[in-house]
Amino acid sequence: MAAASNNRQGPDKSLTYAALVIVAGVLATTLAQPQVLARLPLQNLLKNELHTDRTANAAFFFWAGLAWYLKPFAGILTDAFPLFGNRRKSYILISATLAALSWLALMVTPHEYRGLLFVVIVINTFMMIASTAVGGYMVETAQATSGSGRLTAIRQFIQQACFVINGPAAGYLASIAFSWTAAACGGIMFMLVPVTVLFLNEQRKQLDSREVLDNARRRLVEIGTARTMWAAAGLMALFYIAPGFATALFYRQQNELHFNTQMQGFLQLIAGVCGTLAAVGYGVLCRRLNLRTLLVCCMLLATIANFGYLFYSSIARAQAIEGLNGFGYTLAELALMDLAVRSTPAGSEGLGFSIMISVRNLALFGTDWFGSNLLDQYHLSFNSLVIANSATTLIAVPFVFLLPRLVVARKEAEIYEAAPMLKRALE
Repeated sequence: MAAASNNRQGPDKSLTYAALVIVAGVLATTLAQPQVLARLPLQNLLKNELHTDRTANAAFFFWAGLAWYLKPFAGILTDAFPLFGNRRKSYILISATLAALSWLALMVTPHEYRGLLFVVIVINTFMMIASTAVGGYMVETAQATSGSGRLTAIRQFIQQACFVINGPAAGYLASIAFSWTAAACGGIMFMLVPVTVLFLNEQRKQLDSREVLDNARRRLVEIGTARTMWAAAGLMALFYIAPGFATALFYRQQNELHFNTQMQGFLQLIAGVCGTLAAVGYGVLCRRLNLRTLLVCCMLLATIANFGYLFYSSIARAQAIEGLNGFGYTLAELALMDLAVRSTPAGSEGLGFSIMISVRNLALFGTDWFGSNLLDQYHLSFNSLVIANSATTLIAVPFVFLLPRLVVARKEAEIYEAAPMLKRALE
C-alpha cells in the first residue's frame, strides 16, 4: 500500500512542478510581449513623442512580430538540436535570460523608430524561442503524466488572466516614463528563470540530430500534403485578412474622443473580462454543438459585434462596444483554434499547429498595417474601414460548409469516439 501511495504521489508531484513551469512560462511569454503589456506604451510613444502616423505605427508592430511568424522553425530547432544535453530547459533558461537583458537594453535605447524596432525584434525572437520550448515541455509532460486536460486548462486560464491584467497595467505604464515599461516586462520575463531552475527536471539526452532532421523533413512533406489542415488554415486566413483598424482605433480614441491612456487600458480590461466569459461559455457549448454550428454562429456574432464600431462616439458607447467585441471576437477565435487543433495531422501536432498560428499572426498584424495605410494614403474614413473589415469577415462564413465533415460535424465529446477515423482522414 505504501508503494502504491508513493507511485501516486510521484506523478502528482511531477505534474505540480510542471504546472508551475507552465504557469510561469505562459505568464512571462504572453504578458511581457511587446505586443501585449508594452503595446499601449509603445503606441503612445510612437504617436505622441515620435509623431508617427497610423501607417508607421501599425508597421512597427507588424515587423516587431516577425519572429512569431517563423515559430515553426523554432519548433524544429528545439526538437532537432539538444542544447547542453536537453531540449527544453537550456532553451528556456538562455532565451528567457537574453529576453530580459534585451528589455533592459530597451531602457537605454534612444527613442528613434528604427533603433526601437530593432531591439523589439530581438526581444520577440528570444521570447518566441522560450514560448516554443515551454509549449514543447507542456506537451511532453501531458503525455507522460496523462494530465493534458489539467495542463491545458491551466494554460488557458493564465492567458486570459494576462489579458485582464494587461488593460489597467498598460494604461498606467503608458502614462509614465517608458523605461518603467521595459523594466516591468524584463522583470516578468526573468521570473521564468528561477522557476525553471527549481522545478524543471529534464534528463540529459544525446540525440542523433541527422535522424531527427530526416524525421523533420518527412513531417514537412506530410504537412505539405495535409489538405484538411490547409483548408482550415485558409479559412483562418480569410477570417483574419480583413482590413484591420486596431491602430486606427487607438488614434481615434486619443485624437477625436480625447481618451487618456488609463481609459484606453480600462477599455482593454472590459474586453478581457468579456473574453474570459466567452471562454467559459465556449467550454460548455463545445460539448453540446458540433464545430460547424459553432464556427458559423461565433463568426457571425464576431461580425455583428464588429459593426458596433460604427457607433464608437462616446465613453459609454466605447465601453459597451469593447465588451461586446471582446465577447464575440473571443468566441470566433476559440472556434477557429478548435478547428486548428482538430485539423492538425497526427504526429505533426507541434509543427502543424504552429503553422496555423503563424498564418493567424501574419494576417492579423499585416491587415492592421494595411488598414492604417488605407486611412493615411487613400483617406478612407474610419467607418468605411469598419464596414470593409466586417464585410470581409462575413465572406469567410460560407466557406465553413466546405470543410471536411469528419472534422466539423461532431461535438467535442464525440471526437474521441471518431479518433481512429479522424486520424486516418488527417493523414
